[in-house]
Amino acid sequence: MAYDSLQRLLLDNLTTAVLLLNAELRLEYMNPAAEMLLGVSGQRSQGQFISELCNESPDGLPALRQAVASGNPFTKREAQLITASGQQLAVDYAATPIPGLSSFLLLLELHPRDRLLRITKEEAQLAKQETTRLLVRGLAHEIKNPLGGIRGAAQLLARELPNEGLKDYTNVIIEEADRLRNLVDRMLGSNKLPQLTPTNIHEVLERVCSLVEAETQGKLALERDYDPSIPELLADREQLIQALLNIVRNAMQAIIEQKQPHPPGRILLRTRTLRQFTIGHQRHRLVCRIEVIDNGPGIDPALQDTLFYPMVSGRADGTGLGLAIAQNILNQHQGLIECESQPGRTVFSLFLPLEQGASTP
Repeated sequence: MAYDSLQRLLLDNLTTAVLLLNAELRLEYMNPAAEMLLGVSGQRSQGQFISELCNESPDGLPALRQAVASGNPFTKREAQLITASGQQLAVDYAATPIPGLSSFLLLLELHPRDRLLRITKEEAQLAKQETTRLLVRGLAHEIKNPLGGIRGAAQLLARELPNEGLKDYTNVIIEEADRLRNLVDRMLGSNKLPQLTPTNIHEVLERVCSLVEAETQGKLALERDYDPSIPELLADREQLIQALLNIVRNAMQAIIEQKQPHPPGRILLRTRTLRQFTIGHQRHRLVCRIEVIDNGPGIDPALQDTLFYPMVSGRADGTGLGLAIAQNILNQHQGLIECESQPGRTVFSLFLPLEQGASTP
């Protein structure tokens, strides 16, 4: 095998993302690992300026130009890159000028950090949610057993009462026992497995929009920013509607209940695809990201770490079950929900695999 062919073969099979740039910082070559990381085709991107592939602000380009001018290598830790598709990446990268060639080349090695950080964060989040789920199931069992006894005793007592007017009191006991049982059932969530069928995510979102628009009657603006190229995914349509409706309705209520002066309420629904995206322990080749973005007051920082737990709510009359149910539905679809919030901008990001097959990261 020729030496150049061996070099190319080694680069193509590296798991480290590698790019070769010329003196004008235009792409000469990228290996498959870099293609997956940046979500672009190396062949189609050849000759493009580096900032067209990924951009780092504010000092990325000056540092690369300095390396070209001086011939000195450098390393950057925890750099924030934005890809051509708008995805943000946290990476460590090294830039190494390669001397002694017929033309100047700058070697870039990218080591992603966000995947490792995401895996660690999501594993911790999923572990806490599983612990909470087991705790709730145990607590529900202990609650439902005596509730059944109380309800049965109230029914027997009602039969023995001499005065029909006294049955109002036993009816209260029975109704409250039923209410508590229903609350516990909602805390547990559905035990039914999702009925997976080919589903257009934009049809789901439009259904949610029509329901929310009927409730708000023009009190806030619902905006769409859809990626029409997203293919159908295997999902339970009704469950996805329920999960998204819970999230959008929470945003709607937060905006409408604001007391201080504020700009007109706005909720943006955005869809995009992500490549080689890790959810929990699995890496998916293609993932659909659905973002629900509102300009409401934001979520209390004290609640953000426990936001998806049952009975946690930022509203006085809230049950704290909507987000827990939504997260449970996404988990059943091998997906995940994340939240970032600050006053004036709250983003709920839902990640759903577009393919059933997955690999370990």
